[in-house]
Amino acid sequence: MLWLKTFHILFMMSWMAGIFYLPRIFVHFVEGKEAGQDVDRLAIMAKKLYGFMTIMMMLAIGSGIWLWLAYFPMAEGMGWLHAKIVFVLLLLAYHMWTKKRMKEMQEGHLNHSGVYYRWANEIPLLLATVILILVVVKPF
Repeated sequence: MLWLKTFHILFMMSWMAGIFYLPRIFVHFVEGKEAGQDVDRLAIMAKKLYGFMTIMMMLAIGSGIWLWLAYFPMAEGMGWLHAKIVFVLLLLAYHMWTKKRMKEMQEGHLNHSGVYYRWANEIPLLLATVILILVVVKPF
């Protein structure tokens, strides 16, 4: 089971790396476009990064479900796990939001400023922080 936990953490870290970096590409795309620079390469990078992070997301979710099923008999005193699942679902919603933005990039536009995408980039950090606290501290 420790191997499964190890891979779950690895997949989660890889997913988070992508989900933290993709909005930064959005910032550079918007600001580069405003400056009259060629931003086509950024759209290609975003599409490739989204593909990678989606694979890592699926592996993280799959290994997480496997871990949950392995520990399901110990459901008593695992309220933290139910709360974690809620925050993971919010992270999945954010992932879908990045997909929509990435598709807009492929069409050659994003509808918000670089500052907007900088602030939007803080959302997964907050969600990941709450998830880590729930997993490590297990407050309930």
